[in-house]
Amino acid sequence: MVAQQKKPHTLGETLIKPSILKVVEIVLGEESKRKVSQISLSDNTIKRRIDELALDIQNQLIHKLKNSVFFAIQCDESTDVANCCQLLVYCRFINEKTIAEELMFSQALSSTSKGSDVLSAIDIFFDQNGLSWKNVVGVCTDGAPAMLGSRSGFVKLAKDKNPSIIGSHCVIHRQALAAKTLPFEIKNVLEVCIKIVNTIKSSALNSRLFKILCSELSAQHSVLLFHTEVRWLSKGNMLERLYELKSEVEIMLLQLGKDDLRENFTDENFTFYFAYLADFFETINNLNLKLQGRNINVIIANDAINSFLEKIQLWKRRVNKETPNFSSFRRLNELLSDEEEPFCPTGLKDIVIKHLDSLTDEFTRYFPNFSNKSWQYMLTSSPFSTNVDTLPDIIQEQAIELKNDSRAKIDFNSGSSLEEFWVKYQPIYPEISNEALKVLVQFSSTYLCESGFSSMAVIKNKHRNRLDVASDLRCSLSNIEPNIKKLSKEKCCQH
Repeated sequence: MVAQQKKPHTLGETLIKPSILKVVEIVLGEESKRKVSQISLSDNTIKRRIDELALDIQNQLIHKLKNSVFFAIQCDESTDVANCCQLLVYCRFINEKTIAEELMFSQALSSTSKGSDVLSAIDIFFDQNGLSWKNVVGVCTDGAPAMLGSRSGFVKLAKDKNPSIIGSHCVIHRQALAAKTLPFEIKNVLEVCIKIVNTIKSSALNSRLFKILCSELSAQHSVLLFHTEVRWLSKGNMLERLYELKSEVEIMLLQLGKDDLRENFTDENFTFYFAYLADFFETINNLNLKLQGRNINVIIANDAINSFLEKIQLWKRRVNKETPNFSSFRRLNELLSDEEEPFCPTGLKDIVIKHLDSLTDEFTRYFPNFSNKSWQYMLTSSPFSTNVDTLPDIIQEQAIELKNDSRAKIDFNSGSSLEEFWVKYQPIYPEISNEALKVLVQFSSTYLCESGFSSMAVIKNKHRNRLDVASDLRCSLSNIEPNIKKLSKEKCCQH
């Protein structure tokens, strides 16, 4: 429980044991309290128990990986509070009736974090636990040169071990990069918005005064949000909050004497561009959220990206009409609807079209193959409507058998996930199922690594900066239940 809740090891002897003793004394008496007091919950004991639990979880994981026909990994590295370079590696594998995701291991890299260092760490773990690169079908990383470098990047080195490995760049990182490109006019609006937020929030006094102002005006919110470049949703959340508190911000800028900022902020054209910007990043955040989370396979990610690309084309057709239709952009549409007569600010239509064109180009550049659905994609997502002639000869006959299996059709349409369906029919149609599972077992993003680093920041903080975080992290992040009964039997009673 201490590790799962990411708490300090001293919690056992400073809070848990005193609380237990107090309860036992009140409910059962002094004799029971004396017996319970013999239980050791020192920080060293807690650490040893966490290490044992983590080892048991790891052993169970290794057993599951060895029973899986193949598996995929995602990896990323980050620097912790003690300036140690921490490597996280997650695996995705076939487990019983579905596909599971687990933390494979975490390790501090002693020196550099080059692709060769990452490969060496994973190599050592594989050798120690009897795993093979031959069973790895996919590797997902962020876009750092150490990971995707064409000569010495980790993915290139992994492919040297197994040429059939599919290397992929995290779709969330790619989406964030593709959305960065903005026309000058809109980029200028964004910079002004960031400057306004920083002006109010950079001073503790200004923050307090703004909070009082919002309270007096009965505003829905009382604080603005900082923009942080490395956080995926930060830009959209910052703009949304600033737009909701627009009137309060105008008054605050007037009180602070920031006439230049206030003049920009209250300009009519600025307001229209600001509304469009808030609407645009709201849609980007919605897309980002669809790509986040556990068990997001490449099919789900592919569908989300293709859906967004089609939406962009719809927006362009609407805006490009003789009378521009901005109904896809809620805030901007509301502003324009408030006008007594149909009205479109000079240049707004051209700038929006220009932005959507560049957005299409960027998404096409970062997702070059997403619109061209391969036979693997079609087979995995729609096995009963796939053209058999497009499949390799070796699996065509088995594909025909599957297409005419009425029981399989019922199972496929019953609402079960793609993972559950293909794992269920792997013993019956092994060749065709393996092709589908090789697609489904791939990671689409490094979301789990990013989430793991967030947990690491809680566990290894400035007060615990010398902690070896590996065992705590495994107990905290793993979905595998440790075999506590087995571990308890191996322990001798202390007298």
